Amino acid sequence: MTYFAHPDSRIESPNIGKGSRIWAFAHVLPKAVIGENCNICDHTFIENDVIIGNRVTVKCGVQLWDGLTVEDDVFIGPNATFTNDPFPRSGQQPLEFTRTLIRKGASIGANATILPGIVIGSGAMIGAGAVVTGNVPPNAIVVGNPARISGYTSEGRPVVPEGHTEVSTSVIDGTNLNAARLIELPVVDDLRGTLSFGEYGCHLPFLPQRYFIVYDVPSKDIRGEHAHKKLEQFLVCIRGSCSVFVDNGADRSEVRLEAPSTGLYLPAMTWATQFRYSADAILLVLASDAYDPDDYIRDYDQFRKMVACS
Repeated sequence: MTYFAHPDSRIESPNIGKGSRIWAFAHVLPKAVIGENCNICDHTFIENDVIIGNRVTVKCGVQLWDGLTVEDDVFIGPNATFTNDPFPRSGQQPLEFTRTLIRKGASIGANATILPGIVIGSGAMIGAGAVVTGNVPPNAIVVGNPARISGYTSEGRPVVPEGHTEVSTSVIDGTNLNAARLIELPVVDDLRGTLSFGEYGCHLPFLPQRYFIVYDVPSKDIRGEHAHKKLEQFLVCIRGSCSVFVDNGADRSEVRLEAPSTGLYLPAMTWATQFRYSADAILLVLASDAYDPDDYIRDYDQFRKMVACS
């Protein structure tokens, strides 16, 4: 046997990877699959139609039910609860259980509840006690009941720009995010009011061919969650505030836009998500080209693969 099994565990499956450890009072059904170097703690139950990748930690008191796939390097905290039937009835079993996917590197906090049919994105962080009712984007931090995005995982701290009257540019958090950067726009303030402007070649990195405006977004909702192959964008929150999560596949940072005197430049091949909108937020987006659905990259894993190959 290439894995460790506590004498008080019950392991019926032959599909256990080498180096894995299964502790006391754990029960693994015959068709379950557990990868290499996993740590399955006390009082866990793993049903038949469950696939667990490599280096996964499942803490005490967790039950993994049919229809669940857990990719590599996932952490599942104590007493986290998974479900697989959106309308359960005693004595009535569906022909097929709703599938749930936990992507690589995600973490699920203690006592969190995961509803069926959900995808938790790679690197996401589910807070303790959260009730997750919908898909979670890659690297998102979600908390509460129902769970809402409170931020994104990042090695750097959020960037909150202060308004300036002079023109300046900065690389976000000192990282090279494909030249994504904050650009402070000129402000003219007198008795008639305040005016902020931007000019192509001086403040705008490209000549806009299109614009769109995002507004009336509930604070619980998110926008974006994609990258573009060729399109460049320039974001200005002309009223209220919102946060933008910027990711180039290696580095990532969170930016808070809360003044019309600050723009955020997003070059091509930059993954961006807008979230935490204030109730009065109005976001102006300038685009370098006309709308082209084929220019969108909507799958984060595909985006990372494309970045790695470029």
